Amino acid sequence: MKEVLKNYSGILLLLLGIVVGSIIGIVAPQTVSYIKPLGDIFLNLLFVSVVPLVFFAVSNSIASLEQESKFGKIIVTMAFTFLFFILTAAVFTIFAVYLFPVSGVSGSKELVEEVASEESWGNRIVSFFTVGEFTQLFSRQNMLALLIFAFMTGFSARKAGEKGQSFRMFIASGYEVMKELLLLIMKAAPIGLGAYFAYQVATLGPQLFGFYAKPLGLYYIAGVIYFLLFFSIYAFMAGGINSVKNFWKNAIYPSATALSTCSSFATMPANLEAASRIGIPSQIFNIVIPIGTTLHKNGSSMSSIIKIYVAFLIIGRDFFDPMNLLLALGITVFVSIVAGGIPNGGYIGEMLMISVYKLPQEAIPAVMIIGTLVDPLATVLNAVGQLVASMFVSRFVKV
Repeated sequence: MKEVLKNYSGILLLLLGIVVGSIIGIVAPQTVSYIKPLGDIFLNLLFVSVVPLVFFAVSNSIASLEQESKFGKIIVTMAFTFLFFILTAAVFTIFAVYLFPVSGVSGSKELVEEVASEESWGNRIVSFFTVGEFTQLFSRQNMLALLIFAFMTGFSARKAGEKGQSFRMFIASGYEVMKELLLLIMKAAPIGLGAYFAYQVATLGPQLFGFYAKPLGLYYIAGVIYFLLFFSIYAFMAGGINSVKNFWKNAIYPSATALSTCSSFATMPANLEAASRIGIPSQIFNIVIPIGTTLHKNGSSMSSIIKIYVAFLIIGRDFFDPMNLLLALGITVFVSIVAGGIPNGGYIGEMLMISVYKLPQEAIPAVMIIGTLVDPLATVLNAVGQLVASMFVSRFVKV
């Protein structure tokens, strides 16, 4: 029993914090505004620490790879894995809405927090991949630009050969330091995440029983089935039945963190720790998890299909028209890439969906409400998907 408590004390304390936070959010929602700052402080510390961790983890992994061919194989395998997972989640959701159609959905403007930006798509594409100042790289709003810069830094460190040895040692040392810093910050997770979860329950809970109960119910049921069934299948494909047991043994901590924070980005430290415990090579998970947090999202894929389906219900169009379905899959892949690893980061993708289908303005509130209310489970699917993707990639790439 002592050994069990020692190994799982962190998870048990985190779950206790979430339970206490949920109870406070339900029975005393008026007190949430007083404890929410504790959650905000914790998340702010987590965010500012994860950004440099991403840089050091990616650049160190690339700089330390012994063979050039290994890096190329990791990237290609990772890309196919991400695409396979995203499309599988989307097709599964299409079958779910076909077998269990919903009705009685209407638009509302209560939860609309952002509107479409007037910025051109050309400027948006530039901002996805690059920033104008070096200091802007180290912002969680510019994760894709940071990943590209980390890639280039790792490559350059390798190309420098003997002259770059000191810099490679600096990168490796920086990675170890940032890991320890995050472990230190995560000791406050039960209090910080408990406070933030109380806020989530108090503010979003009442909306779950409104007009959107049916599509939300469909999403949550389908999402839980996908989480338990498909992640088990992926883990089995990665290494057999022992791999499945190992995955679920270590997936609890990232799942609880994702559920509490509604942020794939904030879950990254828990994912990295879980990947290490599972035994995935660090050269793989230090590349797959940071990149996947930005580019690979199973939950966003499923929510994209649900949102398109609901928008079509509102305006009376046929979602199951073959061309609409093909376009939905294309949009879903793109949305899964551009949706940021931060709470409610899918608004750009939602605006893309509205513009591509030329949907009327009345559909905008509906898709935003759906996106907001499915965020907790979507984040779990997004975040923990990086862990099982790392296992999947390690099955085909030996380092």
